[in-house]
Amino acid sequence: MWGLCVQSGTKSQAGLEGWFRGPGDQPGFQLATGLPEGLSEERTTRSEGSAPWKGQKGLAAPGTEAHLCLSLPVLPWAWVVSDEPQLYTLAVMGPGPPSRQPAQISRRYSDFERLHRNLQRQFRGPMAAISFPRKRLRRNFTAETIARRSRAFEQFLSHLQAVPELRQAPDLQDFFVLPELRRAQSLTCTGLYHEALALWANAWQLQTQLGTPLGPDRPLLTLAGLAVCHQELEDPGEARACCERALQLLGDKNPHPLLAPFLEAHVRLSWRLGLDKRQSEARLQALQEAGLTPTPPPSLKELLIKEVLD
Repeated sequence: MWGLCVQSGTKSQAGLEGWFRGPGDQPGFQLATGLPEGLSEERTTRSEGSAPWKGQKGLAAPGTEAHLCLSLPVLPWAWVVSDEPQLYTLAVMGPGPPSRQPAQISRRYSDFERLHRNLQRQFRGPMAAISFPRKRLRRNFTAETIARRSRAFEQFLSHLQAVPELRQAPDLQDFFVLPELRRAQSLTCTGLYHEALALWANAWQLQTQLGTPLGPDRPLLTLAGLAVCHQELEDPGEARACCERALQLLGDKNPHPLLAPFLEAHVRLSWRLGLDKRQSEARLQALQEAGLTPTPPPSLKELLIKEVLD
């Protein structure tokens, strides 16, 4: 059983890590009995039934907070949705230790609308039964409208997760991850490494929470961004750890465009830290002797700048 919550009104992540707790001997998460700090029982409705959408759905008065907790069948993710006018922030949690922090993304109505439109084009049958909140001609940004729309988005995303064909759709993966990757890449290219590092880390956490059925390239790009930022911020240990994780993902895949750059970075960082670099050095030399990569290979930063995210 997984817990899924929707919050509308003020955007507060206080106590968020306490909302989802999964017992060690069972998969998934269960809702904690407590509420995030600052929310009172008077402004909260919750249902503990096992059927989807079972229980009351409370709506707060304008200017207050509305909070809805549902107990759902097994789904791949759980999240909290909070909102500001025109902006919806989702906290995404997947399988893993209960201490894991949720990843967060912010999306506008137009982003949800684009996702719905693209999925409708590709999956007419499965999408026919999935409703989407329409825009209103008036009172689009009242507290009542936003609260109702938040719950509608929560149901919309939950229904997408319940259909395997939709859950694995590239457009849904793009909805969650692609904007973060683009912003992180842009900040890295302009030398704003502190800001970029936070976005790369959040993008990596998103991919870890959601899974990556579309192949390893985006996780590898994310690890490249993390390695570059850690290196530029004088943290060679973390940069080397990112390179090692990438080399594990690559395995024996020759010649992936990122393989030689990761090997070269791993060799250089290992030398700087006084750690063993012989295996990476030998593998890089073999690639160069076979003519599979230039000498020296392009750096991770060079490839990161040239990569086109679409």
